[in-house]
Amino acid sequence: MLRKLFLTILLLFPASLMAQEVPVVTLGALNKITAKLETIEVVQDQTVKFGTMEITMRTCSSNPPEETPESVAFLEIVDLGHSGEANEVFKGWMFASSPAVSSLEHAVYDVWVTDCRIVDPSASSESE
Repeated sequence: MLRKLFLTILLLFPASLMAQEVPVVTLGALNKITAKLETIEVVQDQTVKFGTMEITMRTCSSNPPEETPESVAFLEIVDLGHSGEANEVFKGWMFASSPAVSSLEHAVYDVWVTDCRIVDPSASSESE
């Protein structure tokens, strides 16, 4: 039933409206307690969980190859803790080339930007 609905929607909307490119930021994330290192990808305006934190990327960009390498992202990071009460621990720009300029200061977690790229979401759904 859901598949039929999805196919109907695809047929009704022009391909140009469906194939909009979206920015995706790649983050490095470290849990200092367990020493577990992860790579996290966050699509614009979506939220992902890392430990007790929720990370939302609002926008990101990268310099073209002919310029000095740099990726930046505007992130909002909320720590829910074990009580589930939201506590904003970071809101601002993070820079891949200078993580210490604007960094997350947290007792348990480190998060940093490694890359930003633009992806076409329809390209990944075609392979399914």
